[in-house]
Amino acid sequence: MRHVLGCFAFLAVSASAGASLDRISNADAVGGLKQALSDGSLAAVAKLGVENGYFGNPQVRIPLPPSLKRAEKAMRAFGMRKQADELVLTMNRAAEAAAPEARQLLLDAVKKMSVQDAKKILTGGDTAGTEYFKRATQAQLTQRFLPIVKKATDRVGLAQQYNALAGQGAALGLVKENQATIERYVTQKALDGLYFMIGEQEKAFRRNPVGASSDIVRKVFGALR
Repeated sequence: MRHVLGCFAFLAVSASAGASLDRISNADAVGGLKQALSDGSLAAVAKLGVENGYFGNPQVRIPLPPSLKRAEKAMRAFGMRKQADELVLTMNRAAEAAAPEARQLLLDAVKKMSVQDAKKILTGGDTAGTEYFKRATQAQLTQRFLPIVKKATDRVGLAQQYNALAGQGAALGLVKENQATIERYVTQKALDGLYFMIGEQEKAFRRNPVGASSDIVRKVFGALR
């Protein structure tokens, strides 16, 4: 208990605007943070895990891998426009199908958050909570996303061709390891998009606590302004 009080005494000193954190109980401070991160992460998953969640959002839409992107004009000139378009759509649909897998892992990460984690997030930058999610979930989410993405992209001929060529390129050090197969490339891009959207939600909470859906979130983040 002394450790908890000590950590949040630090928070009280660190708050610089609005109502001070020393007027908020430790339980409220942790509860408000966890509620905000839960709301924000679930909102991000809900936006991405639907048709056109990735494909229809230019901020997270997954493009062709760099090596194919460089050859895209030539591919289209040689009548491969349909194949290129099919691959782009398939990659984004695969990401959309995988996104809901993040829901429970993100919620679990919030539940496991330590007092020290909470202190760093509350007094950190605009996306400190998002960075916490990355550290806590990226490895597990990669394993969850990969088989879903692979199942979708395996059906596309151009993806199989890419894998054959990129695998050789990776062995020679010409292609980055995380781009050695379509499924690895898409999985990484899907996670990048997920954390980007969570970050946008987090920045919104910090920028405008009044717009939060929960009283406790408004109270805690309002104290940090």
